[in-house]
Amino acid sequence: MTRILKSLCALSLSLIAATAAFAHGPTPQRADETITIAAPPAKVWEALKNFGDVSWHPGITKVEATGGNDTGATRTITLATGDLVEGLDEYSDEEMTYGYRLSTENLEAFPVSFYSGKITVTASGDGSEVTWISRFYRADTGNFPPEHLNDAAAVKAMTEFMQQGLNGLKAKVEGQG
Repeated sequence: MTRILKSLCALSLSLIAATAAFAHGPTPQRADETITIAAPPAKVWEALKNFGDVSWHPGITKVEATGGNDTGATRTITLATGDLVEGLDEYSDEEMTYGYRLSTENLEAFPVSFYSGKITVTASGDGSEVTWISRFYRADTGNFPPEHLNDAAAVKAMTEFMQQGLNGLKAKVEGQG
């Protein structure tokens, strides 16, 4: 009888472990991108500092914003695939940084269910360094997302979006765009 109980316990523990491995849901993802720009930080910040102006990002075709650079300001950015609504969480003109988050998701426009981002300008040698960090969750938060809504799709989309934006900022500030 003891041998049977031990076997049943071992089987139960194995099933619990297997179930837990498949039932964890989405994990937070991150993308960190940095670019060096041949211009002083004040010039780079001037191009970047207005939350409602993302004309430096070639992937954004239109922006509608309210609230300026005050915490709680919002902007609706239009991508080729649709609109996303973002809210401003923190802003520091002195530190040349701001943080924002996705307020209204649009899975057809962008394969994430939530994101937050922070963009910062710092001095680097004779120029500037712009760092853009983002934390996000994939679009499909279920346990078995389709390929176009999984973690890899979210990381790819966010990384490409950030790189495209930073390259656009660099071109604008350095006079090439």
